[in-house]
Amino acid sequence: MGAMPAMVEDTRFLPGLSSVGGKSVEARFDGGRLSSDGGLLLFREVEQRLRVSDRLAGCLRDPRMPEMIAHRLDEIIRFRVLAIVAGYEDGNDCNALRGDPMFKMALDRLPVSGDALCSQSTVSRLENLPRRADLYRMAAALVDLYCDSFAQVPSHITLDLDDTFDRVHGGQQLSLFNAYYDDYGFQPIHIFDTSGRLVTSVLRPARRPSGSEIRTLLKRVIGHLRERWPRVRIRLRGDSHYACPEVMDWCEDKAVEYVFGLAGTTTLARHVATLQASTAARHAARQPAIGKLRRYKEFWDGAASWRRVRRIVARVEAGPDGVDVRYIVTNLAAGQPAALYERLYCQRGRMENLIKAHKTHLASDRTSCSSACANQFRLFLHGAAYWLVWGLQSAAPKRSFWRVAQVDTIRLRLVKLAARIVELKSRIRIALPTSCPDQAILRLILCRLPRLVC
Repeated sequence: MGAMPAMVEDTRFLPGLSSVGGKSVEARFDGGRLSSDGGLLLFREVEQRLRVSDRLAGCLRDPRMPEMIAHRLDEIIRFRVLAIVAGYEDGNDCNALRGDPMFKMALDRLPVSGDALCSQSTVSRLENLPRRADLYRMAAALVDLYCDSFAQVPSHITLDLDDTFDRVHGGQQLSLFNAYYDDYGFQPIHIFDTSGRLVTSVLRPARRPSGSEIRTLLKRVIGHLRERWPRVRIRLRGDSHYACPEVMDWCEDKAVEYVFGLAGTTTLARHVATLQASTAARHAARQPAIGKLRRYKEFWDGAASWRRVRRIVARVEAGPDGVDVRYIVTNLAAGQPAALYERLYCQRGRMENLIKAHKTHLASDRTSCSSACANQFRLFLHGAAYWLVWGLQSAAPKRSFWRVAQVDTIRLRLVKLAARIVELKSRIRIALPTSCPDQAILRLILCRLPRLVC
C-alpha cells in the first residue's frame, strides 16, 4: 500500500513574522467568513432610514429586460455608496467586495448562501446610464432629502456656497485648464447649510463661475426649496465669487437674504483710508505692540454694474504684519457691522471642513469618467455617501465628539471592525471584537437611529 498523499494547504503562511516569547508565529488567510468592515451594520440602518439609494434609483429608467436583471439599480447604488463610506472609492474595488459577507448583509442578502453582489463592470454601466434629465431629477431628489431631514419646517435656513478644484487626468468632458492651479480640472460648486447638510453638488469647468451661472443654479435650488417650504426665510453666504450683480439683483427680487465677500477696489479703499491710518497708528502706539487691533466701518456704495447702492461693511485689522482690509456686501438692514462680519460671514469658514470631508475623505474628486454626465452622477454618489455619514453623526449625542469627528476618524473607529459572520438556520450571528474600544457609542447610536428623521 502506497504512502498517504501530503496535505495541500489552501493558503500559505505569511512570511517573515518574528517569534513571540520564543514561539514561532504562523499566520494565514484561513479565518473563514470574516469581514474587516463590521461597522457597516450602522450605515445599513442609516441608509434604510434615509433611503438615499432608493431616491437616486427612482430617477433612472432601467433599460434592461426585467427577467434578466440580477442586480436592481437601487442595489447597485447602495453597494457603491456603502463602499465609498468604507473607503473603497474606486469602482474596481467592487470585484473584491462582491463576496464580502458584511456588504452582502448590507444589501439584504444572506452572508454565506446569498448571491454575490455586482461586479465593477455592472457599476461602470450604471455610471454611464444617467442623462441630463435624469441628473436634474437626482438633484431635485437630493433637495427633497434635505427637506425631509428636518423634523419640522424651519423658520429660516442659511446656505453656504463654495467651489473647489478637482484635478483630472485625461480628456474628460468639461475639463478646463486653470492657470491658478496650473492644471486641468473641474471646479464643482457645493451648497451646504449651517448644520452640515448637503443640499447639492454641481460639476462644472475649472473657471470662476459667472453671475448668470450662479443665478441659474440658485433658481433651481431655491425654487425647489420654496415649493416645499413657501414661507421659509433663506439666507445665502459666499465669498467674492458670488457677489455678482445678477446674483444680488435676483436675491433682492426674490426676497432672499445674502452676505457675500467683496473684492477690494480703489473706490472702496477711499471709504476706509482714514480708518485704516488711525487703526495702524493705534496699533503702533500699543505697549507692547503685539496682537491685532480690529475695527469696522459700514457705508453705502455701488459699482457701475450695480443697479443700486448697497450696504457694505469693511473690516480693518492692524497687526505685526501690517494692515489688512476685507469687505462684505449684504442686503440685511439690521445687525452691527462687527456682528455681521464675525458672527455671520466668518461662520461660513466651517464649509471648508465640509468640502474636505466630501472631497478628501469621501474621495468625490474621483471624477475619471470621460462623460460629464457620468462624472456628475459620481458626484451624486459621493454626496449620498456624505449623507450617510451625516445621518450617523446626527444620531450621536449633541455634545458628543462624534458630532464633529472627521470622516476618516469615523471610518477608522466605527467601520473598520473585524467581524466573524456565521449563518445559521434561523438567524445570523455576528461576532465583533471583545476589545473594541468604541462599543458604547456603537450601542448608543443604534438605539438612537430610530429617531433619525427621514
